[in-house]
Amino acid sequence: MNRNNQMKGVLFVLLAGICWGSIGLFIRTFNRAGLYSMDMVVLRSVFTCLAMTLFLLFYDRKLLRIRLRDLWCFLGTGIVSMVFFNYCYFSLISLSSLSVAAVMLYTAPVFVMLLSAPLFGERITGRKVLALFLTVLGCIFVTGVIGDAASLSLRAILFGLGAGLGYALYSIFSRCALQRGYHSFTISLYTFLFASLAALPLVDPGRILSVSTSSPFMFFFSIACGIVTTALPYIVYNFGLSSMENGRAAIIASIEPVVATLIGFFVFREALTLGNLAGILLVLGAITLSNLAG
Repeated sequence: MNRNNQMKGVLFVLLAGICWGSIGLFIRTFNRAGLYSMDMVVLRSVFTCLAMTLFLLFYDRKLLRIRLRDLWCFLGTGIVSMVFFNYCYFSLISLSSLSVAAVMLYTAPVFVMLLSAPLFGERITGRKVLALFLTVLGCIFVTGVIGDAASLSLRAILFGLGAGLGYALYSIFSRCALQRGYHSFTISLYTFLFASLAALPLVDPGRILSVSTSSPFMFFFSIACGIVTTALPYIVYNFGLSSMENGRAAIIASIEPVVATLIGFFVFREALTLGNLAGILLVLGAITLSNLAG
């Protein structure tokens, strides 16, 4: 694969991470409006599923087709990963700051690297391990575990690890779908179709509809949430994933907690300590090192 395609892949994954890092803006607003963690899973999933279906009907109907024998790939991305990951992550956001929630999510590269080695034969090199170490160390600094272990409850830590594992599994199942020849658009559509079907019985659809249509602002805000935090990043992440290894993509996408931390500071006036800044620099260093890994 040529260098140009690799760089495009890096940019796609970085864009996905930036979009995901903005999710706290939407979660906090929906929380205040009366929606819960699983409500927001459904809101994002249903909107993305409908939008992707309409888009593919005009763009290329062939991309709507999947083979029955490959159904497990999309059940994996949609239910095993998406529903579980989102529930854990949104619950964590309600229990901690945006920076803590986003950085706890980035235990994901550990899971991705460990799973990708036996499943896809990806080599665990010294440079990858160093980049992974910097990512995890950045997580520790940003969460404030050093010097303030009490800042995170056991419940929050478990939600954080659950979010990391669920997020990691998306890369694993997506890679399986990509290897079977599926387009990024197809993967995104069926991921959110199965996520919607799995999560809908767990919520009150009337409450979600009422909140999302309570005003013109909330209606367009809901649409923006689906585009910015769901449809766009998952599509471009899959494009990026097609040109690089899972472990490298997971580390590059760790730009997300940097974005979330900065949004928490500038928008929600959350404290930004020297430890936070050190964590940000470590994560950025890990992204740079991973990119140098070629």
